[in-house]
Amino acid sequence: MKQIYDRNYPMTSILLIITSLVFALMFLFYGFQYSSTEALYRFGAVHGYTIQEMPIEFWRVFAAIFVHIGLEHFVVNMLTLYFLGRQIEDIFGPWKFLMLYLMSGVMGNLFVVYFSPNSLAAGASTSLFGLFASVVVLRYATRNHYLQQLGQSYMSLLAVNLIMSFLPGISLSGHLGGLVGGALGAVILPVSGERNAFSKPQRFLALIVYLGLAAILIFMTFQRPIF
Repeated sequence: MKQIYDRNYPMTSILLIITSLVFALMFLFYGFQYSSTEALYRFGAVHGYTIQEMPIEFWRVFAAIFVHIGLEHFVVNMLTLYFLGRQIEDIFGPWKFLMLYLMSGVMGNLFVVYFSPNSLAAGASTSLFGLFASVVVLRYATRNHYLQQLGQSYMSLLAVNLIMSFLPGISLSGHLGGLVGGALGAVILPVSGERNAFSKPQRFLALIVYLGLAAILIFMTFQRPIF
């Protein structure tokens, strides 16, 4: 664990450790069936109809961020988190980075709950899409040359990954929700040295939009019929 933890990037390190521990526990309890439907469900994968029938299962909207469907899914997301997380943690600072990561992941999973209620979904990609989107938003709000260049490159990556999200087995709704959560989070959370990128009224409005959208998705989820 000491080799994974980097004092310069504490939150990225903690997220990597927690997600790796969850993956290890899935393998410990289920062996080579660690990516089975039962394993994913028991460890917190999000399933819209389950949450609709039993609101006590709402914890899945958070837990699913740390659960992965197979080794390839886990490795790709953790490599992305390792490199992307360090960059974003540098930009926002540890605590705001953590808030951005969780805000993106939760919004992504709320999208899954409402728009793909019959899917069993999990993974950090909801949060990762939000991290990419946050810098794309900053690219248009700052005069910082580094952020502008980084945002431009992330825009291309976002476009490619969104196209790939249409492939079978990939959660388009989760990725779109993560993107929305991250974009709003970039406005809500002030960046060190770029506090004037957005005004206080703009930040407050973005917070209201985030909370309002989350509330609408939750309300509409519990209003629809269960098939």
